[in-house]
Amino acid sequence: MTRNTLGVITLGVVVLFVAAFALVLITGRNAAAFGRAREAVLSRAVQSATARQNGKQTNETNKGTKRMTEKATFGAGCFWGVEETFRQTPGVIEAVSGYAGGTLENPTYQDVCSGRTGHAEVVEVTYDPAKVRYEDLLKVFYENHNPTTLNRQGPDVGTQYRSAVFFHSPEQKAIAEKMKAELDKSGVFKKPIVTEVTPASTFYRAEEYHQKYLEKRGLSSCHL
Repeated sequence: MTRNTLGVITLGVVVLFVAAFALVLITGRNAAAFGRAREAVLSRAVQSATARQNGKQTNETNKGTKRMTEKATFGAGCFWGVEETFRQTPGVIEAVSGYAGGTLENPTYQDVCSGRTGHAEVVEVTYDPAKVRYEDLLKVFYENHNPTTLNRQGPDVGTQYRSAVFFHSPEQKAIAEKMKAELDKSGVFKKPIVTEVTPASTFYRAEEYHQKYLEKRGLSSCHL
C-alpha cells in the first residue's frame, strides 16, 4: 500500500469522524431544542388555563383547623412511577395508587391486569390549591408520560395503562380540555394526544404493596 493510498484512507476516516461528531452534536441540540419547546408550550398552556378558570376549593376539617384541599386523578401508565412523581411535587399532600374508570367493584390488581374490568391504573392526588394549581399538576402529568400512545406506556400495553384525566369538577374538566387542545394544536408532541378527559368515578385504593412502591425499594423512578 502506497503512502498516497494511506493518506487518502486516513483523510477519509477523519472526514467520517467529523461528520459523525457533527451529526451527534446536531441531534443533541435538536433534542434539547424540542425539550425547551415543549416546556415553553406547557408553560403557556398553564398560563392560558389559569387566566380563564378559577379552581373550586373544598373545605376539609383536620383537628378543628380548616384546610383547603382538592383532589385530582390521573392515569399515566404504571402507577408506581406516577405516584412517586406526584409525591415529590410541592403542594401535594398525598398521592395514592389505585384503580378507576372500570365496572367491577373492589377490583384486585389481577382483575385489572386481565383487561376485562375497564379500570385504569391511576393515582389520586390530594393537594393544597394555595400551594399548587390544578394546571400545574396537569403540566406534571403531561411532562412525565407519553400522551400519544393509545393504551400503552413504554413496554406496558393494555387499557389499564391508558392516558387519562379524571376530573372532579366542571372547572377541572374545562381546564383539562383546554390544555389538551392547546398542546395538540401546538404540535409539541409529534402525534395526536389520545388522553381521555372523563368524569372521576369510584376510586379503589390499590393493594398496600403498591403504595410507595419505589420509595420502599430506594428507587426514584420507573422505566418511563
